[in-house]
Amino acid sequence: MFFKVKELLCGMFLFMLSLSVGAQEPQSDALERKRIWSKISRYFTPPAEFRGDFGSYRSLLEFYDGRKVKTKADWPARRQEIYNRWSELMGRWPALLTDQKLTILDSVQEEGYKQYKVKFRWLPNEETTGFLLVPDGDAEKPAVISVYYEPNTAIGDGKPYRDYALQLVKRGFVTLSLGTTEASKDQTFSLYYPSIEKAEVQPLSMLAYAAANAWHALAKENNVDSTRIGIVGHSFGGKWAMFASTLFDKFACAVWSDPGIVFDEARGSVNYWEPWYLGYHPKPWRKRGMITEENPVVGLYPRLVEEGYDLHELHALMAPRPFLVSGGSEDPPSRWIPLNHTIKVNDLLGYENRVAMSNRPEHSPNEEANEIVYSFFEYFLKYNGIETK
Repeated sequence: MFFKVKELLCGMFLFMLSLSVGAQEPQSDALERKRIWSKISRYFTPPAEFRGDFGSYRSLLEFYDGRKVKTKADWPARRQEIYNRWSELMGRWPALLTDQKLTILDSVQEEGYKQYKVKFRWLPNEETTGFLLVPDGDAEKPAVISVYYEPNTAIGDGKPYRDYALQLVKRGFVTLSLGTTEASKDQTFSLYYPSIEKAEVQPLSMLAYAAANAWHALAKENNVDSTRIGIVGHSFGGKWAMFASTLFDKFACAVWSDPGIVFDEARGSVNYWEPWYLGYHPKPWRKRGMITEENPVVGLYPRLVEEGYDLHELHALMAPRPFLVSGGSEDPPSRWIPLNHTIKVNDLLGYENRVAMSNRPEHSPNEEANEIVYSFFEYFLKYNGIETK
């Protein structure tokens, strides 16, 4: 009898132990999520001096004809209105290229991941090449698209602290690095459809279109969870990532590194007026640089400013998807003023902790700024970040 009781107790102990071990995985994820949140939570709250300050930016909770957005149910119509208006102003996209996959050109096994050179069609009339980095292992993984002047920098072959694709693959993300290599060499930088001589869509919007096509190609990869794909870019790439994530709602979240998130004609790098962004006009182009009487701007940009549009309207298209502004010299803490408008939209929708900004003095990213970027992606994509009440 003693041995039977002993065996019973031992069996119960082993059963309880098995339950404990079985529960350890989700508990471990919960603890990791909590740990990461403790690192980044403070970046979701504006400094006291900017809290509740909406500046002179047009209200997002008011239709263009003056009607108010009063309830959560009113928002989809207002969101569609913003999207439609900006699409009309910038030019409608061609049909998305959804029926394609990444074509592998070559591959190299690196420590902990495999690097593939790939190509796909990102415009109806143009293919591009980039780099797909895949962590070892067959499990389905979150993914991030990195965009810049060329695809090499993000995989570690370029300026420091811009190697987003490399650092994220080391953290378990599939990454796709893209860039406008030939256009950057030619100093035309962007994408022009159907041609640079007669573009029908503002070039910055076409960059967003290309990223949307990249999403469709990446989403078809067997080891990618299509519900957990984000996008990141710095400077030129930050503008690209911002327009891509706001205009294409399948991106689960986004990081915009110091693009200049609203119009600011006092800052030479917040240069949305240039012909490769929102100021397209046929060549010969205006002389690159600040707006002056001798060097005025033409194209869409001056109309946007004159009619009171600003990029905070596009930010709102993210709601309730989370985004982080990794701010530097072009996006100082005062950028919380336009960001407050999107916070207000999220409040209406019943979400909090969806808009974040970190700040550094310099335009260039640094180790501390990038750690916030990687933790942000880990929280929302790797550990399915939840609302923290």
